[in-house]
Amino acid sequence: MIYAIKTIVGREEIVLEAIANKAQTEGFRIYALFHPQEIKGYIFVEAELEDLQEAIKEIPHTRGILKEPIPIQELERFLKPKEVEVEINIGDIVEVVGGPFKGTKGKVIKIDKVKREITIEPLEVAVPIPITIQAEVVKIVERKA
Repeated sequence: MIYAIKTIVGREEIVLEAIANKAQTEGFRIYALFHPQEIKGYIFVEAELEDLQEAIKEIPHTRGILKEPIPIQELERFLKPKEVEVEINIGDIVEVVGGPFKGTKGKVIKIDKVKREITIEPLEVAVPIPITIQAEVVKIVERKA
């Protein structure tokens, strides 16, 4: 069965890792864990209820288990990879507008549409080392002809 565990918002990944570590070291029957980014304050766990209750004891940032199991149909949309159309093409020249590489211009050499990541080769450097960044933090400067 799949159960929802209520957590402190922003601490979902910490709780998820703590449960996974505890399950591995103590042999609890916990089969899968995940946290959709769209749902704040909850993680979902496929496990036996008794083992899950025991596993979350003394784990900080947990607020309890919702007793009713969650039907898989309600979670399917979070389990499917999102394929969003990226309008950037290989060969385009882009400028990074956010993050640590802000202001860097580069040529797109690879696109991962599912992860929404692009790999660019910086233009204004002596040794161009490829950089992989989120597609949302770039703007197109020049389209490939």
